[in-house]
Amino acid sequence: MVSEDPNQQDQDGTPSQTSALQEHPSVSIHPSVSAHPSVSIHPSVSVYPSSSAHHSTLAQPSGLIQPSSSGPEDLSMIKVSKRRWAVVLVFSCYSMCNAFQWIQYSSINNIFMNFYGVSAFAIDWLSMCYMLIYIPLLLPVAWLLEKFGLRTIALAGSALNCLGAWVKLGSLKPHLFPVTVLGQVICSVAQVFILGMPSRIASVWFGANEVSTACSIAVFGNQLGIAIGFLVPPVLVPNVKDQDKLAYHISIMFYIIAGVATLLFILVIIVFKEKPKHPPSRAQSLSYALASTDASYLSSIIRLFKNLNFVLLVITYGLNAGAFYALSTLLTRMVIFHYPGEEVNAGRIGLTIVLAGMLGAVISGIWLDRTKTYKETTLVLYIMTLVGMAGYTGTLNLGHLWIVHITAGIIGFSITGYLTLGFEFAVELTYLESEVVSSGLFNMSAQVFGIIFTIAQGQIMGNYGTMPGSIFLCVFLTLGAVLTAFIKANLRREAPETKPQEGEEEEEDSKSSKAPTTVQEEHF
Repeated sequence: MVSEDPNQQDQDGTPSQTSALQEHPSVSIHPSVSAHPSVSIHPSVSVYPSSSAHHSTLAQPSGLIQPSSSGPEDLSMIKVSKRRWAVVLVFSCYSMCNAFQWIQYSSINNIFMNFYGVSAFAIDWLSMCYMLIYIPLLLPVAWLLEKFGLRTIALAGSALNCLGAWVKLGSLKPHLFPVTVLGQVICSVAQVFILGMPSRIASVWFGANEVSTACSIAVFGNQLGIAIGFLVPPVLVPNVKDQDKLAYHISIMFYIIAGVATLLFILVIIVFKEKPKHPPSRAQSLSYALASTDASYLSSIIRLFKNLNFVLLVITYGLNAGAFYALSTLLTRMVIFHYPGEEVNAGRIGLTIVLAGMLGAVISGIWLDRTKTYKETTLVLYIMTLVGMAGYTGTLNLGHLWIVHITAGIIGFSITGYLTLGFEFAVELTYLESEVVSSGLFNMSAQVFGIIFTIAQGQIMGNYGTMPGSIFLCVFLTLGAVLTAFIKANLRREAPETKPQEGEEEEEDSKSSKAPTTVQEEHF
């Protein structure tokens, strides 16, 4: 018999529909079962006859089905919800808002230095605090995500992002730099509640044929926020000498972002739900039933680090993303060094990097959904990043900004496309482990290398100039490309499933039962 959790009911109070799974009481699972990364199954769960599965700390906190080892198992009907697009778009928007606040200081580094009377290194730390705070908070927030689910974490992240934006409005005097630091720290904490969400939203809300595209859209918002953060601050905050006028211009920027953050927080309250009424994929349906009691973050991390391909991917991802963080943080300083007074053009170069990256992210997502050529695509994008960085290094001091725009665009297309690809590649290599843990380790690697690269390149630039600093990044990108070549594409998921029926999650049970997906015993 199947014992259903009382929490199986959706928020509207309508029980989820299930279709009977006709099979032998002793479930045997074949390795070829196609499932999505959201399925979290400890290796100790036996996949042979007489196996049983129970609740897991790595499974969804509600809507779980506990199969009995002596009875048949029910799988929910597979259907995607139209709400999924609203959920991913709202997430993408408040991620965009948070990313804007990350880069808004660095994009006009020299102006904030003059206003607050602090060093360039102090302004750099307003960016690096995002990276630093993420490291100790990764596992606690990952646990909260597993414990309380998507809606709670989305509310927490958007609320903190909103609070940090309003706190910054109290820092509009030159002696109030500590207040702006406090506001930025709050936004940094919000970021921890944001970065681990894309792969989880994709797996919980989207069908197997859409997960890479959905993940790309979720990451897309973060990149768009960085793009706006490069473009808008130099326009809203001109480099004027009068402190009162400068404070006025800064206040306009702070008020706009606080208003946007507040609106997005309200939208999160309205739009976000924990999960759709029907699972969007066979894997998501199975995740309600297949889990183990002894799974834990520590044991999951240990298993992941025994996977050599995953370890290599974590390192190469960190090198790539760390180079992107350093380049974004120090871009204005590099451009102003060779082109004094060109703050607006520095912002446009940053915009070029991110817009090209957004294009690369979308193309990569669509390409991977169709081909699953993770290893080949990863290596091509890494080599493109290296070539673009080498070109940028050699052309920055030539006096032609249009050439810098082209090389920066090459960097952006490849480096951001890789950032999206990396998450899905990791899920493929670590299938049956929680994507929250694997993506968290990815982001931690990126933050660690980002801090190291930003500090090191900043110091090299200050002492030896921009070219040695860029060569420093090229060396590590070369190392990353070499290590990528040694990654074996040991993909653990099967080909994409048949596209599920799309429909409103609020449909009556009698209507939604027209196209059930029944998994026969021989599929296991």
